[in-house]
Amino acid sequence: MNLASLEPAILLPAFVAGLLVLASHVPLGQAVLRRGIVFLDLAIAQIAGLGVVIAHSLGGEDSPWLTQAGAVTAALLGALFLRHMEKTAGARQEAIIGVTFVAAACLALILMSHDPHGAEHLQDLLVGQILWTTWNGLLPLAAVTALVLAAWFGLGWRASPLGFYLLFAVSITASVQVVGIYLVFASLIVPALASGERLARAYAIGAAGYALGLIASGLFDLPSGAAIVLALVVVAGLAAGARKI
Repeated sequence: MNLASLEPAILLPAFVAGLLVLASHVPLGQAVLRRGIVFLDLAIAQIAGLGVVIAHSLGGEDSPWLTQAGAVTAALLGALFLRHMEKTAGARQEAIIGVTFVAAACLALILMSHDPHGAEHLQDLLVGQILWTTWNGLLPLAAVTALVLAAWFGLGWRASPLGFYLLFAVSITASVQVVGIYLVFASLIVPALASGERLARAYAIGAAGYALGLIASGLFDLPSGAAIVLALVVVAGLAAGARKI
């Protein structure tokens, strides 16, 4: 245990990043559960990650704009495809979402197979680099979060199936590059699963999970993304158990 590793200059930006992710992902996650398409978030996150990999393979690793363009384009195309499948595939939609996730993941692996830093890029894609977050780096995520929440709650896009898919794609594109695919999935599903339709309760569960995960990561030198995911699961389990008492 290393108390000296609990450095506020590192942990506070990471925690704020988590709060920004939760701000948009909790209501989106509740909508995912209502629609019964739990693996949609994994599929869109993986497609956005594939867009990042494609951009890097085209020489955009040092170009943030090309990376963002690749991620956004891939995520929007994926969202439009899955929205079309929602209208035409019926009961097969969840299976198609699963196949889409696996196909995007395998294509990303193939593109990274000849990259000497491929293993490092894959780890970043899965578990993110939330501890590397800076205050300036939070500005794009904050802007996207504000736009998504304004459209969701203020403009009523949550009532539009197409609006849901588009906001989902934009929100995940911003978050997956900060927290990784696993934490995107956990942020969407775990608080919503433990709280039902109680938005404030879901936010509280998510915030507690991020805080405890970051503290555990600092104290015991654990991978931050994995620690936060497990902390979210533990907090959600305790909260769900408390509801039944």
